[in-house]
Amino acid sequence: MDIKIRIAKKEDAAALLNIYSYYVENTAITFEYKVPSVEEFERRICTTLESYPYLIAEVDGKIAGYVYAGRFSPRAAYDWVVETSIYIDKDCHRMGLGKLLYSKLEEYLARQNVTNLYAGIADLTDGLDEDPYLTRDSEHFHAAVGYKKIANFTKCGYKFNRWYNLIYMEKMIGEHITPQKSLIPFSQL
Repeated sequence: MDIKIRIAKKEDAAALLNIYSYYVENTAITFEYKVPSVEEFERRICTTLESYPYLIAEVDGKIAGYVYAGRFSPRAAYDWVVETSIYIDKDCHRMGLGKLLYSKLEEYLARQNVTNLYAGIADLTDGLDEDPYLTRDSEHFHAAVGYKKIANFTKCGYKFNRWYNLIYMEKMIGEHITPQKSLIPFSQL
């Protein structure tokens, strides 16, 4: 099995959307209701790459997953903080792709002087461990790659006629110093 991690391109939008559409239509992993258009996905890729990494995992030449970082908040004081998102093709789970993608993402973000990573993760309500649209796999994965649970928002996401919680998990990858080094946009690395 040949695995390659590379930077996404606008031309990858259709393949990435194919992965993402499964999660939109069949899971509560994303709270998005409608599958975006290819053009919208192209825009998202290009906009992200101006400031942050957007990476793809290929297995034997086929796109099998992707990860990216985005601005956590528009306020200047949060410049060193990002929110991460990762999606793996539903048929490629448990191959180690998520760990490889996050490892490479963190390398780039550290070079940009990012200090804190946050992952917003849909969570089950009422003490459930699973339902037809969501498991705790994402929380377990993030814990395995070093994230710690720091926040719980109760019944804030509504999808498939049911309420879901949202948790935030955090990972520190950079030093918090004074004065803090400037953030370097990904496009300038």
